[in-house]
Amino acid sequence: MSVLGKWRIVELPGYEDDYADMVEPAYILFENGRGEFAFGCVTGAFAGGAGHGSDRAAVAFDWNGNDEMDPVCGAGSAELQADGSLRGEIRAHRGDEIPFIARRWPASSTP
Repeated sequence: MSVLGKWRIVELPGYEDDYADMVEPAYILFENGRGEFAFGCVTGAFAGGAGHGSDRAAVAFDWNGNDEMDPVCGAGSAELQADGSLRGEIRAHRGDEIPFIARRWPASSTP
């Protein structure tokens, strides 16, 4: 299994249920050597995420983006779970540490 692909963020533990999809459906995308995410009023992009192991079941990355239109940067990580979910954390430099739980984005729903 691999983290590569688009994932629907279904939960941000510790945040209000409607926060994740405030602007658009919350997601995180991992492609070969790059990715992006959006949740709440936060968007980010990254290049060169470092995978762990040949199956890429885990990834760590540094990102740049915006939080309510203010520039922000940070780091993140994600790891596949035995139940098929993806669990991780997106950290803003000198700011929030936001845990997330995601499920594979259904192929028929990908825009």
